[in-house]
Amino acid sequence: MVSFDCSICGHKCHTHGGLSHHKAARHPIFPTPDESTRYKRIRHQFLDAHPCTKDGAFLNEADLQIPSPIQADHSESPWGPFQNLLEFDWAYYHYVRLQSSKSEILEGLDLWRATVIKHSSEQPTANAVPWRNADDLYKTIDCIQDEQQLDTPAFHGEVDYAPYMEFNANGDRIYSNFMSGHWVSREADKIAHDPTTHGSMLVPVIAGSDKTTVSVATGHQEYHPVYISPGIISNTARRGHGNGVLPVAFLPIPKTSKRQRKRPEFQRFCRQLYHRCLETIFELIKPYMETYKVVKCPDGHYRRAIFSLGPYIADYPEQVWLGGTVLNWCPKCDARPDDLDSPGSHHRSHEKTDYLIKNFDPGILWDEYGIWHDIVPFTHGFPHADIHELLAPDLLHQLIKGVFKDHLVTWLLLGGLTITQFSISAVPPYAGLHRFPDGQDYNQWTGDDSKALIMKVYLAAIAGYLPSSMVQCLATFMDTCYIARRNAITGPALQHFQSCVEKFHALRNIFIESGVRTSISLPRQHALDHYVYAIQLFGSPNGLCSSITESKHIKAMLRTLVRMDKMEALRRKLTKLGMLAGTTSSYMAQTKTEQSDIDISDTDGELMPVMPPVDDEDDDGGPVSGIATDAMSDIKLAARSQPRYPRNLHQLAAYIHQPSFPLALQRFLFTLNHGDNQPPPDLGALPSFKGEIRVYHSAIATFYAPSDLCGAGGLHREHIRSTPSFHGSEHRDTVFVVLDESKAGMEGMEIGRVLLFFSFHYRQKDYACALINWYVHDDEPDRDTGMWTVQWSVIKKDSPLSKSSTLIPLREEHISFRFMDLLQFPMILVTTMPWIASTLSSLTILSTTMRTNL
Repeated sequence: MVSFDCSICGHKCHTHGGLSHHKAARHPIFPTPDESTRYKRIRHQFLDAHPCTKDGAFLNEADLQIPSPIQADHSESPWGPFQNLLEFDWAYYHYVRLQSSKSEILEGLDLWRATVIKHSSEQPTANAVPWRNADDLYKTIDCIQDEQQLDTPAFHGEVDYAPYMEFNANGDRIYSNFMSGHWVSREADKIAHDPTTHGSMLVPVIAGSDKTTVSVATGHQEYHPVYISPGIISNTARRGHGNGVLPVAFLPIPKTSKRQRKRPEFQRFCRQLYHRCLETIFELIKPYMETYKVVKCPDGHYRRAIFSLGPYIADYPEQVWLGGTVLNWCPKCDARPDDLDSPGSHHRSHEKTDYLIKNFDPGILWDEYGIWHDIVPFTHGFPHADIHELLAPDLLHQLIKGVFKDHLVTWLLLGGLTITQFSISAVPPYAGLHRFPDGQDYNQWTGDDSKALIMKVYLAAIAGYLPSSMVQCLATFMDTCYIARRNAITGPALQHFQSCVEKFHALRNIFIESGVRTSISLPRQHALDHYVYAIQLFGSPNGLCSSITESKHIKAMLRTLVRMDKMEALRRKLTKLGMLAGTTSSYMAQTKTEQSDIDISDTDGELMPVMPPVDDEDDDGGPVSGIATDAMSDIKLAARSQPRYPRNLHQLAAYIHQPSFPLALQRFLFTLNHGDNQPPPDLGALPSFKGEIRVYHSAIATFYAPSDLCGAGGLHREHIRSTPSFHGSEHRDTVFVVLDESKAGMEGMEIGRVLLFFSFHYRQKDYACALINWYVHDDEPDRDTGMWTVQWSVIKKDSPLSKSSTLIPLREEHISFRFMDLLQFPMILVTTMPWIASTLSSLTILSTTMRTNL
């Protein structure tokens, strides 16, 4: 029988996976920083964004210094248009946080007025409260001066002031933020032909629009918002919830009768009005596309800014309107709709379209080239702008909602796959995953639901129930999505992406062969053919996805959205000035004290501290503000420990039915005293522990995940739970434990299920820990899905516990990724992609193998 021997201790294992598990548990590898992994950036030679004065004069090197943070303007109240913190906080609480209706605001004002009447010694006046009604409040919010996107201090550290090329240690080109792509460097080269532009800062204007329908009390109302974003901010800042993307206009939607809507004259009018309005919107920056405008930047410096029309974010129907092309044709190339993926197509351009319109009649343009003869795209009159090239790849509508949800999932269901509904309905609760108890209701999927299913459930649900070609087709498409969603994509990754696209095109023929489809020439699938070139032009599609603009208009529309952005902008300004320290009541108490010159001795004149956030066990987390540190992750136990657990070590072990728990803890204490030395075989020689142990049901992980929904700094927050009762059932989350960063994927990871979160005090130091049950995986991933099969690690009945229990101290650079609750699955397929999960960094991992028979 073949055995796999450990090269360190000689322990014999039956499989390669068992050997990997043994080394991870007994001999973990802790990587050290490698200086050779640093990236190299080459900035543009001429448009290098040199700082200048307010008047545009370049600063000398001796004059360059970091400006002071924003200073308060004492010429007027910094609270303006509010009078004080109480007014601002009241407005912010009702309008932004609660999003109160007019009647609710009116009721709140009446209660405020009643409180003033009760505690006032004088006869209250009409000005007892700042506003008479909600309309008065709205007028005050409308008076807030808009904060300029480029002058947002929160973006400091998230801005690329000049086009650049980035390379890793292997010399591979890296495409990440928009300023790292070919397009912006090429644009800078064109502008730099004029020597007077040298030293300026190129600011591409990324635009987007998305027609949407909002349900209101009177029925369905259509809105067509237009958004802009400065191309110099990072992808994570643009994806974060802030003013990185702001609405600038709402396009008119002409209304007429149903019969009139079908008339060619009305349709032509709508198309021409659409482009004329967009042209009018961007006319404001046209004068500064060849000459500079001095602007203030997030680092406090002034720079000469030259603007350009950059990529346009839109879904396929909007792209058709923008490109002036016929429905079912590609707006970026002239591929015919009946065979979109055939080789030999050519990129569209304004010049080609002008030539065709000049030489062919409208019928030929429509039938042979898919062109509307009476549309002039709005970019036609702007320097260096061509809408066909500027149309950005759209991960949400093209890949997630398009190819996956609308195409592949529908095709699988039409193929008679009913077992998928049962498999999906059996999935246990998981943060970020929309559960479908009936296994269907697909029409209500959001983009996040689709991403959760494609990455965590769907592929495993169909494995073994469909022909290999269908499973491989979905797996290949999933690999394609993973690469496209990365926040940084290398040259080799692009080559792998292209090979995945080609493989996907070959495998999807199974749906024609099985009779599910008669044609697979679909515009949203065809869009994959343009992704490699688009990524090279614009950087990672993660920063140009329509989910960014959709997040701006799903929650609120029209003036509500603008007002909320204004309130957030003022809050950022006041926070920067340090004027939001303490609570509202402490501020008002101090203000009243200063006015009456009364000394409050019991508070020593200090403001009350801000109350810590409530640890909400039902909150699964989400985007969080902040800037990623070198550790890239942080984890904290829940705010409160659980009182019903025994505090004694051995009593707790009996309570949780884990007899090896004391041994694992004693071994950990031995490593604290003796470093990497192996624990002695004599159990009596291990340190004893007589202190108290506190148990927690969850931990909050904050980690760097720029490819997922995150804050402006790329940070995401998530709950990791280990509780015997969560919404009526036991919930034990599973984590990926990265033990060797030098190895790719599962080769450097082990998988465990969190049995217990706990803390204890030992030798004047506090320790936060997790008790882990390990899983083992096969030697190779599954051939069809490309995923790994894992199962519980089992102790034989005749094996001593001392040989099965181990403890691993988890340092900051060792990350464990949350995957999903495996409580209901003794064996399951898992994915190895790291951006789908959260991290454990500051916890110590106590590991023990589950004593059970599977």
